[in-house]
Amino acid sequence: MNHLLEFQHVSYSYHSARGETLALSDISFSMNPGEFIAIVGPSGCGKSTLLNLICQLAVPEQGSIFYHGKLPDKQSVRSIGYMLQKDHLFDWRSIEKNIYLGLEIQKKLSLQTKAYAAYLLQKYGLYDFRHKKPSELSGGMRQRAALIRTLVLKPELLLLDEPFSALDYQTRLNTSNDIASIIREEQKSAILVTHDLSEAVSLADRILVLTPRPGHLKQVIAASFPKNLTALERRNTNEFRDYFNMLWKEMNEDEESSFCSGAVS
Repeated sequence: MNHLLEFQHVSYSYHSARGETLALSDISFSMNPGEFIAIVGPSGCGKSTLLNLICQLAVPEQGSIFYHGKLPDKQSVRSIGYMLQKDHLFDWRSIEKNIYLGLEIQKKLSLQTKAYAAYLLQKYGLYDFRHKKPSELSGGMRQRAALIRTLVLKPELLLLDEPFSALDYQTRLNTSNDIASIIREEQKSAILVTHDLSEAVSLADRILVLTPRPGHLKQVIAASFPKNLTALERRNTNEFRDYFNMLWKEMNEDEESSFCSGAVS
């Protein structure tokens, strides 16, 4: 199988008047089409920097990144969707008009793309709210709208930078479950950065564990669950407990983790 994404010995440093700070050191991994990868590690270890490197908001100082076996270009970057911690929906625009925003910027707004947006809104339960303002929707619905705004551009790879961190716990569980189901149903590849170990185990096919700064790839954990389980259903399995405890052990070998309290029993 040809890799969708490949990092080969990638390192990156931040530069300031005070000097150089090595953020990522000698990162190597590959990703297959349709795979869901989670990245965990201590604060400041370079998780978000890694996402920025993928979408060319930053350039490696050492090593190479390949997209479908080639160095990334403008076309490959356009096939990457990026979801941030906040939904960044504009309250002076309706949900429908917010979803059109990327299409407008890329000059792709047409009857065909509007029809596709309506299809996604209908499919994922927001069609009846398309004329509402973002402030009239719950946090979970807003994140669903943000995902649809990304999906309407038909990206091949989704980058998710802690997109559920601003939600309360119950909403976070339900929203992450919904969005993971949408990503798998749409057969998208995804890379999730999270501080929540339970979230990583319940959503991902593989989990990359980074060391404290400078971030180095310490361990890769493949999470194998019975087929067709949702993220919430995964949490009720014995496999979830085992993977969580394995991940907890990896995270606490170097220093006390601030991720979440206590291992699952």
